[in-house]
Amino acid sequence: MSAATSSVPGNDIEQLVREHMSLVGHLVRETLSRVPSHVNRDDLTSAGLAALVAAARGFDADRGTPFGRFAATRIRGALIDELRGLDWASRSVRHRARRTDTARQELTASLGRTPTADELAGHLGVAKDEIAAVDDDVRRAVVLSLHGFPHGAAEDLVPEREAGPEEMLLQRERIGYLHNAVDALPVRLKIVVIGYYMQERSMADIAADLGVSESRVSQLRSEALGLLRDGLNAQLDPELITAETIREGCVGRRRLNYFQQVAERGTLQSRLAMTNLDGLPVAA
Repeated sequence: MSAATSSVPGNDIEQLVREHMSLVGHLVRETLSRVPSHVNRDDLTSAGLAALVAAARGFDADRGTPFGRFAATRIRGALIDELRGLDWASRSVRHRARRTDTARQELTASLGRTPTADELAGHLGVAKDEIAAVDDDVRRAVVLSLHGFPHGAAEDLVPEREAGPEEMLLQRERIGYLHNAVDALPVRLKIVVIGYYMQERSMADIAADLGVSESRVSQLRSEALGLLRDGLNAQLDPELITAETIREGCVGRRRLNYFQQVAERGTLQSRLAMTNLDGLPVAA
């Protein structure tokens, strides 16, 4: 059979594409969680859908590989290529963007809030217009990282590897535990995690809802991530939980109570039920 000839009938190709469109959405969301917010979702989705169609046309069921796994490999490759194509910023743009971002972080830390354009320009010793020009250059260039892509970094953003049945089972259990850990978070931390990571809301929007500053939301996010990490470790890698992690007094008791809540939020069966055999979320 030539490379241009498909072993799948036309109707079956269309069915494969329809049944696995959610796979593209999942991999795009996974990729977007690892890159800056200005990376265009539609561009990645288009590349992923094109790869899905190509995978359906080239799929050979006689080889014994499930289509979901076969398509995921092709889609990940397409997303990597799309990310590479977006990163055409010049070295000077990256340098100025990195310098501006560092100054913005320093001022945010010292002021306890996001600096104004005038404050940022004064700190850098440049005109206010130059700050705006840097931001425009970054947006136009769609820089995927203010430090640029080192060699091989695109592949790291969208890892391509095939997990065996045992590893896939463990991965599904981890995902289930993560859902339980998020659900067990204190209310304010849960609002931040769900708003920022799952609903893709800005820190400014979340800060307005909570009635706090953006810097406070950033602190709450860091606190939540640390608690999630320890909550998962307590269930999956308990040897990583040390006396220093638990701490003493009320704080320690609250952390131990949180670990217990994570454990009691579900069972192995309920955690595995959150994803299918390919590790994809199960629709509610």
